[in-house]
Amino acid sequence: MTELTPVFQNDTPLYDQLYRYIIAQIRSGALPAGEKLPSKRALAEHLGLSLTTVERAYGLLTAEGYLEPRPRSGYRVTPALTLLPTEPPPPAPPPRREEPRLDQRFSTSAVDTSVFPYATWARLTKEAVYENPDLLQRGESQGDWQLRGALAGFLHQYRGVNCTPEQVVIGAGLEALMWVLLQLFPREVFALEDPGHTALRRLLDNLGRSYVPVEMDAQGMRVEALEASGAKLAYVTPSHQFPTGVTTPAARRGELLRWAYARPGRYLIEDDYDVEFRYTSRPIPAMQGQDGGERVIYAGTFSRTLAPSIRVAYLILPPTLAERYQTKFGHASSTVSRFEQETLRRFLASGAYSRHLRRVGGLYRSRRDALVHELESWGEVRGADAGLHLLFTLPGREETDLTARARRAGFQLRGMSEYCMGSVPRPGTLVLGFAALPAREAPQAVGSLRQAFAAP
Repeated sequence: MTELTPVFQNDTPLYDQLYRYIIAQIRSGALPAGEKLPSKRALAEHLGLSLTTVERAYGLLTAEGYLEPRPRSGYRVTPALTLLPTEPPPPAPPPRREEPRLDQRFSTSAVDTSVFPYATWARLTKEAVYENPDLLQRGESQGDWQLRGALAGFLHQYRGVNCTPEQVVIGAGLEALMWVLLQLFPREVFALEDPGHTALRRLLDNLGRSYVPVEMDAQGMRVEALEASGAKLAYVTPSHQFPTGVTTPAARRGELLRWAYARPGRYLIEDDYDVEFRYTSRPIPAMQGQDGGERVIYAGTFSRTLAPSIRVAYLILPPTLAERYQTKFGHASSTVSRFEQETLRRFLASGAYSRHLRRVGGLYRSRRDALVHELESWGEVRGADAGLHLLFTLPGREETDLTARARRAGFQLRGMSEYCMGSVPRPGTLVLGFAALPAREAPQAVGSLRQAFAAP
């Protein structure tokens, strides 16, 4: 009994204190392997506790494997547990000193969540929960059929995409879907736009996969350079290239498609990441619609139009790749909650998504106009015809100096060189987002930048 004399406190239940005390005694070696513990009644009398308290503590210790009951012999310490380390955990490190948060109003990844359709989304979510108890069951690996059908119809009407629900794969974010896509092409080399998005490049780096940068010109990815790269797959953003803002014309799209069909196993990955927002012309239909559905993998997301936390993205796979997907991943579950899928389906089918796009499109147009107005008398603005960002160049300035000055002034800015692998950007070029910059705040924000850039 001498090893079992805990000092009880008033902050936690007595059975929990006894349970933790016995564990500590076992780990310290005070109760060695095979040691017999007193009976529950004897220990209760020794400690002045109720029998129920001791029974609960012994029950937890037995369930977790610290004690083993033996017929007509009571409880003994499990042998393997005395091998557990007995050193106390290291002290917790002091809390890190947080850096002041930089102003994100020029961020290229931000969206204005204040215009999220809260009331409509809440109503549709409630309807989905109460009217579809079957959504608690496991769904299809590619996403629910009803959502895939609604999405296929919307994309055909809005972007000229030709597909069936069998070709649609729903996933929790484009990064997760790109990981899946990489598993369908385990050895192929990827061609990436240079300059271009960094997300796929980081994923390829993390997985140790091969890729080659392919230079851009005023019409998009150069097909001659793509042919010389030796790549089998080319990742392109033809409707609004990031970060240059170039729209690939129909003739160059035809050249890219001819490249894809010139050799077996070649594919184009068409990322239509923010094509919903155009300010000077109607969007060119998706390249996937020109293809006939054989060599273009179409990718899109709702993160830019709804909210970043709405982790719903999609791939449209050519039929042969859809079959390969089913063979490899058909046993898995979709990574998106079925309730969220059903809410999104209702949002699409009711026309609420189209109305939302018109509303936020007008909002972002006004913000783009306000920012361009403030910038164009100061420097050169390019790539502002679509999307949620533009390029701003100050001739004669160095990009690193500009971004450093902006940081000292409290702003987070991205320079063009961050998106380049081998290409050389124009000096003094910044990539500025405007989705998080209200039009009324543009004069003050740009004025602060001008002051920071002009400082000695």
